[in-house]
Amino acid sequence: MTKRIIGLTGGIATGKTTVTNYLASTYNLPILDADIYAREAVSLGSSILGAIAQRYGEQILLPDGSLNRQKLGEVIFNRQDERNWIDNLIHPDVRDRFLKAIAQSSSKILVLVVPLLFEAGMTDLVTEIWVVRCSQEQQLQRLIQRNHLNTEQARVRINSQLSIEEKAAHADVVLDNSSTLEILLKQVDAALGTTNID
Repeated sequence: MTKRIIGLTGGIATGKTTVTNYLASTYNLPILDADIYAREAVSLGSSILGAIAQRYGEQILLPDGSLNRQKLGEVIFNRQDERNWIDNLIHPDVRDRFLKAIAQSSSKILVLVVPLLFEAGMTDLVTEIWVVRCSQEQQLQRLIQRNHLNTEQARVRINSQLSIEEKAAHADVVLDNSSTLEILLKQVDAALGTTNID
């Protein structure tokens, strides 16, 4: 049986979660989320967390010994070399978790939510690529509101990823989230098509 594996990606704060929640609630599709796997990869006691603490010192940890994600964010969003080091540490682990979950799933359609699908070189895991996009101004405002950032911090985070134009150019489906929720969800319905959904 050939699985249909949708790689859902897009820029930060473009609406991936909205699409994911809709696919899960309306179509009962299994969602495999790279962010969750990445969090598991650096969980308390993991070798990856140990390597991060060794590189940056105890200040990268919270009092309970878990990762201080805000502190790590300050490091990697301002220094590309450090970001690359972290990515090279975590991405192989995330890829392994995806491969295991895909192999174990009996569903005909799976959704892999991978914000860094292109950057992490994971396009080979999916059979089609969906990119969620909106205008740059909307993206900036949504990110500022959602993450309580100032304009400069938000711009740094957006610019740390591949541009939305580049992502869209390599997509099989581009979902435009610059209008209403209803219009976005209609695009999702159309993209999913009439495939048999179990």
